[in-house]
Amino acid sequence: MTASNALPGFGDAAVGFDTPFEMLTACHERVQRSLALLHRLRDYLRGHACDDSARQAARDVLRYFDIAAPLHHEDEELHVFPPLLERGGADAVAAVRRLQQDHEAMSANWQAARALLLALAEGRRAAFGSEDETVLERFAGIYAEHIRIEEEVVYPAARALLAPAVVQSMGAEMRRRRGAVD
Repeated sequence: MTASNALPGFGDAAVGFDTPFEMLTACHERVQRSLALLHRLRDYLRGHACDDSARQAARDVLRYFDIAAPLHHEDEELHVFPPLLERGGADAVAAVRRLQQDHEAMSANWQAARALLLALAEGRRAAFGSEDETVLERFAGIYAEHIRIEEEVVYPAARALLAPAVVQSMGAEMRRRRGAVD
């Protein structure tokens, strides 16, 4: 399977389901790469006509945020957030509540951004207008602080609460949900 048709969101040799927190962090790197691609696409279309490479970039962003990002959020909602809401300190609970709200906003904002990217990928649109740029920026803008809170507050707090067997089970469940093989 080539990189272009591998399931986005996992597959790096050094990160696997046996290290689920590292996998979640690696997913953040992929989010940032996909958002950087979206930014480059927007910049490109400001000075160039829409071409095959622009449509492919739109398809790549769509693929990541349609497939891998929802799985990543589900990982957090199923495995990381519940123990913190049950047993975490006040700061961790507040952070989780914020992240849950972010997930809802990300999903809603993705639907608007997705429509624009899909139209571009399918050749029904050739550029983004100023209102479109606002939609795309609103979608992308949530991620930086969201990722920071997860990596600096929530993931360390969850790691401290979860026994190794629970972390192992978490990775196994993540694997099953993706239909990945050992």
